[in-house]
This record gives sequence, structure tokens and C-alpha cells, in this order.
Amino acid sequence: MKLLFLSLSLALVCAQEEGNNDVVTSNFNLRKISGGWYSILLASDHKEKIKENGSMRIFVEQIQALKNSSLYFKYHTLENGECSEISFVCDQTEKDGECAVEYDGHNIAVILETNYTDYLIYFTKNYKNGETTHVMELYGRKPDVSLKLKKKFLEYCKKHGIAKKNIIDLTKVDRCLQYQDGAQAQDPGWCSLILEERNNRQVLADHLVKRECWHSLSDPVSSTESQYPAASVPTA
Repeated sequence: MKLLFLSLSLALVCAQEEGNNDVVTSNFNLRKISGGWYSILLASDHKEKIKENGSMRIFVEQIQALKNSSLYFKYHTLENGECSEISFVCDQTEKDGECAVEYDGHNIAVILETNYTDYLIYFTKNYKNGETTHVMELYGRKPDVSLKLKKKFLEYCKKHGIAKKNIIDLTKVDRCLQYQDGAQAQDPGWCSLILEERNNRQVLADHLVKRECWHSLSDPVSSTESQYPAASVPTA
């Protein structure tokens, strides 16, 4: 009887932990998205784009909300066994949770769902040479997420016409985590460097990558608003 009670109590605790954060599908607070993330699942209707050495096979490390509500992304790529960094600023559009960026063509990216503390589902339309490619991504605050969230991701893929066979489980491949976790460990806290507002955001982006600084960005995100600065990303 005691064992049964313990099992039920444990199940209740797990259920509460799974649903203790409200799911958000609109009116996104971009500041709460800021911080460290891991790429979990990747899908596309053009699978060659996300296979090894594919242009859309990129692994997220950091997202940072900027003053103008644009988003700064830092990724890693793996080509021919070599990991390298790429970064860009995705400009906010008039739509909620949507931004635009030039990367291997023109991209319109939109946040579909998040709870800020555990996962983020992202959908991108890539336009290049008259062809449109749909890419769906599942990010987690930890290196992996629950099966429940992966099933939710599968449902989003179905809604956007992406077949199950075109989903890649990135937790089973090299995601350059050795570089990602190492970079996070190098900076024990927020960078104290104060950056001035600049018209040329590419210069700003390059400067941030070199300094591994995610703090100031002309409008700092306070620790009370963003639960996951670079040095506070949970590890497995």
C-alpha cells in the first residue's frame, strides 16, 4: 500500500512539473526567450536541407532579445566533421513572434509555441531561387526534452505538411555540444561590457561573438526577466 501511495505521489509530482508552466502560443515575451538553448528535433519538407552538410542543419546555442524586439541568434554548424559558429540578427516583422533574416536565401521565422522554461517550437519558411522550404525546430533548455513534447512537435509537423520520416532526432548526432557547453562555461556571469546602440548590427553581432558577451546589447535583459542567461543554462 505504501509503495502504491509513493508511486501515485511521484506520478503526481512529475505531472505537476510537466505542466507547471503555461503554454504560450501568442503575445510572446521575447525577453523570456533569451538565454541558452539546445537543438532537439529538426524537420523539413526538403530533407536534403537538414541532412549532414545541409545548409539548414544548424544547432542553436543562444537567443537574445534586442531593444527593437529583433532576435540575435548564435548557432553552430558541423561540416565535414568540423564545428564552426554562425550568428545573425532576425528582424522583427509586424506579426507577433515573427522575424525575417537573410541566410541561405530569405527566411521568415515564427515562434509557434513555448513555455519559456523548457521548450520552444520554431517554424521557418526559406525562400531561395524560386523554391520554398519549410523547416520546423524544437529547442530545449536542457540537452533533451520529454517524449510528450516530441509528440507535440510531430503534430506541428503534420499541420505544416512535413512527414514524420523527415524528422531528425538531433540528440542522437553530433550537435557540437563540446563547443557549446565550453563557451557557456567560459563566462561565469553576465558580461560587464556596455555596448552602445549601433546602426550596423552585423558589426554588433561580430563583436558579441568575439567577446562571448550576451548581456548589454544596448538594452539589457535583467535576471528577473530572463531566467536563463548564458551562465545559467541547465545541464543534463
